[in-house]
Amino acid sequence: MSNFQDKIVVITGGSDGIGKALVQQFLALGAKVATCGRNTSKLALLEQENSNSNLFALQVDVSNSLEVEAFMKAIIAKWNGIDILINNAGISMRALVQDTSYETLHQVMDINFWGTVYCTKTALPSILKNKGVVVGVSSIAGYRGLPGRSGYSASKFALNGWLEALKTELYGSGTHVMWVCPGFTSSNIRNAALDKNAQAQGESPLDEAAMMSSEACATHIIHAIDKRKRSLVLTFTGKRTVFMNKYFPTWADKLVHHFFFKDGVLVK
Repeated sequence: MSNFQDKIVVITGGSDGIGKALVQQFLALGAKVATCGRNTSKLALLEQENSNSNLFALQVDVSNSLEVEAFMKAIIAKWNGIDILINNAGISMRALVQDTSYETLHQVMDINFWGTVYCTKTALPSILKNKGVVVGVSSIAGYRGLPGRSGYSASKFALNGWLEALKTELYGSGTHVMWVCPGFTSSNIRNAALDKNAQAQGESPLDEAAMMSSEACATHIIHAIDKRKRSLVLTFTGKRTVFMNKYFPTWADKLVHHFFFKDGVLVK
């Protein structure tokens, strides 16, 4: 029997990518899983694929506090509590700072940061009661500002700081708070990333096939939750980037610039 048998796990953004992989793996481990997303057809497909399991799915925009509150209340009414909350819902962006609209920045912050705040604060009383776990799916961009992703980096820096503050406040309570930072992981996030005018890019500038799979990423995250790790940084490139930025920041500036630019043009 797994350590997650009959645990009530809430995963935001569970209809695609890492979120979907987390949903499927937690269900396989015997958990009761509630998830949400904005795409009704993807949620319906997820339910069809897991029709005989303990899955509860609802269309929710995590940037809307009222929708989040209704979602959490429905989960508690159905299963009488929440043990684990994984704040996975997120959106990226790709545009130079000088070109990026305020609307792009607002949307990224509203989903990535405020969505986590709304979900966590609403679920926290139940998680505290159960001495459960709060997880934020952050990014290497939460440790190192990435060119072309200024709003995304800002949202993930904010996420890391907010969760660290919460973790410190809850020290000794039995409730665990952690953040996980995948490196480049194969998912739909770059296709859905916003451009300078807050429209979906519709394409990925990176080689998705060369990246860690969403399934492998989800397995690492679940293991980290089971071990109640403080944080998790994934992929060799991710770990190297965090190390370089901490100890050799000027060199990191140069290397990161060379990775994302060619002849002065943002190419990744």
